[in-house]
Amino acid sequence: MIEVEELSKRFGKTQAVAGLSFRVEPGTITGFLGPNGAGKSTTLRSVLGLVHPDAGHATVLGVPYRELDRPLHRVGAVLEASEVHPGRSGRNHLRVQAAAAGVLRSRVEEVLALVELSAAAKRRVKGYSLGMRQRLGLATALLGDPEVLVLDEPANGLDPAGIRWLRDLLRSLAAEGRTILVSSHVLAEVAQTVDRVVIIHRGKLVQQATIAEVIASAQGSTRIRSPQAERLRELLAAAGAAVTATGDGALISDAPPERVGELSAANGVVLHELTIERATLEEVFLELTGGETTE
Repeated sequence: MIEVEELSKRFGKTQAVAGLSFRVEPGTITGFLGPNGAGKSTTLRSVLGLVHPDAGHATVLGVPYRELDRPLHRVGAVLEASEVHPGRSGRNHLRVQAAAAGVLRSRVEEVLALVELSAAAKRRVKGYSLGMRQRLGLATALLGDPEVLVLDEPANGLDPAGIRWLRDLLRSLAAEGRTILVSSHVLAEVAQTVDRVVIIHRGKLVQQATIAEVIASAQGSTRIRSPQAERLRELLAAAGAAVTATGDGALISDAPPERVGELSAANGVVLHELTIERATLEEVFLELTGGETTE
């Protein structure tokens, strides 16, 4: 479990995090989202004991990271995929890390296979693509078979097949009861991968909920198709509903489908289509953060 309680941190005149609180439960994948400058990196570094907050605290498995016994066996983290000596092979990098953490050398081959880098293990890291470096970073985080994973942009540099592989791997790790916190700007992928999201903006919590709850909180739209589209448009406008025509001849309205159906039936308007268009995670995110992007 990861717990952040009333966390605050200022750098000079910049308030990076301001009274932030959230919890990440075991057995779940939680997406950590926010625009650039929202305080995500400062929060992650506070969780890992790399930043000392001005107020509040962050704990992992019930204690501050620095108080963990054998921390690399309890928490695995990927913050910078490039922090690897370029002259070492992928295998030798992992062997050095394993020795430092007191991990058996046999675990190196296990994690190489897990992240599908066995075939490239002899190559020097300077020849790795960004996606391969991401896989190596994840392998390093998994060396100690940790209970908690903190991953910053783990899909960066991965191709579509790699992103799908990562999604499946994270789901399998969460199914084993691990706590996984993932920061990402690829919102479409987040929506397919995580169970819950923590959305922050300007250092403060905006929303913490399941993906389904976040999307359901947004007002969806109703898509309508009718041979009497203009008549229906007039009826909806007269009822106070916003309605616009699409390029393919359909109508989009903020009126719920039940209301559209009632108006149509009462006025003899034939309907060929009446469906709900749910908001996407990206649309909800932009609404909650005032249109600021994650890039």
